[in-house]
Amino acid sequence: MTNLLEFSSKRVKKQQVQPEPEPIDAALGCQIGNGSKDDSGFCDSNSLIGPIGRDNSITCLLCCSRSEYGSLACLNRSFRSLIQGGELYRLRRQLGIVEHWVYFYCDDTNNWDAYDPKEKRWITVPPMPNNECFKCAGKKWDVAQNMPSECFKCNAKESIAVGTELLVFGEVSEEQIGLRYSILSNSWTYGVRMNQPRYQFASASLGEKAIVAGGFDKFDNVLNSAELYNSDTRCWVTLPSMNKARSMCSGVFLDGKFYVVGGESSDEGILTCGEEYDLEKQSWRVIPNMAAGLNRGAGLPPLVAVVRNELYTADCLEWVLKKYDKKSNVWVTLGPMPLKPGMREFFYVAFCACGDRLLYTNDFRAYRGGRIWINSGVPDNDGPPQWNIITERDGIEVTSCIAMGC
Repeated sequence: MTNLLEFSSKRVKKQQVQPEPEPIDAALGCQIGNGSKDDSGFCDSNSLIGPIGRDNSITCLLCCSRSEYGSLACLNRSFRSLIQGGELYRLRRQLGIVEHWVYFYCDDTNNWDAYDPKEKRWITVPPMPNNECFKCAGKKWDVAQNMPSECFKCNAKESIAVGTELLVFGEVSEEQIGLRYSILSNSWTYGVRMNQPRYQFASASLGEKAIVAGGFDKFDNVLNSAELYNSDTRCWVTLPSMNKARSMCSGVFLDGKFYVVGGESSDEGILTCGEEYDLEKQSWRVIPNMAAGLNRGAGLPPLVAVVRNELYTADCLEWVLKKYDKKSNVWVTLGPMPLKPGMREFFYVAFCACGDRLLYTNDFRAYRGGRIWINSGVPDNDGPPQWNIITERDGIEVTSCIAMGC
């Protein structure tokens, strides 16, 4: 996988890497094994796997599932420092060791849940801070309802998974609020604001870096600006602007380049073009007709995902999976998307890549207060994936999903 380059810009705000802030919620809670404990509750031993040495211990830990790291961090200070300090994840990234968990935003509870496809289990994510902006994020307000003034734009919530972080953005009183969930501490903190706060923008991540582009500013002006975020330094860097201002668009990394697909502009309406950002040349290129027919309607960005450097879209108007032919710049229909009988009028869709698989989530709101089916399929160049339901869950209403690989 191509590494992103370091960028510099005269427009970059001077930011210094800040020490990890105190978490809003408690960090990992766990039981300590046998052995004496200090005031913090950790065993006094500071060794890893003593007989084989530190380097061999780390090699063994790299092969462990990330689902075990929480328990390992409870053994002693050395394990805790190694895991919560991020060293293990940095080494995994260098060696190409990646496990993907999928994070789901649950509209009814205003919280996130995670699913581990490898271990086939759900993981509880600590609740977000009690902030009015996020309380009503994603809700559809009727004209007759009294929407709180501080929440008038709170449905403009966006999320990005980058490195070992989940970034969530919302807006209160025309000011962007950002939260950062770290899997290292299993806690939420307030994140670093973008240089140009925005909402309803395109975004995608590659390793420890993410790019955002387009969207609206707080005055509802459509933006063409773009920024890069580094989760290791927790800094935003301003990038060159796109050729066209656009919002309600989607973003992906493909062949080491960042693409903005579809969207709307204030003067042209729905856009059928896409844009490609070359990280080496630091320049944008317009791709005509790249997004023709992809916008699902006003206010709905295209559902796109990349698996094995191939771009796919879930077309919810025709209920089919399409693949982008990079050479001919056309979308090719592969076959139908999975759909349970009777669900057409009642379900919401979430679509993302999870390693070498596509995940497609059906959310059936009319079923006992909410039920989701997560379908998984490995794309085939000659036809549609063989879709399989990998898990079902009752009582939640999902409005978005995002995969984190680390």
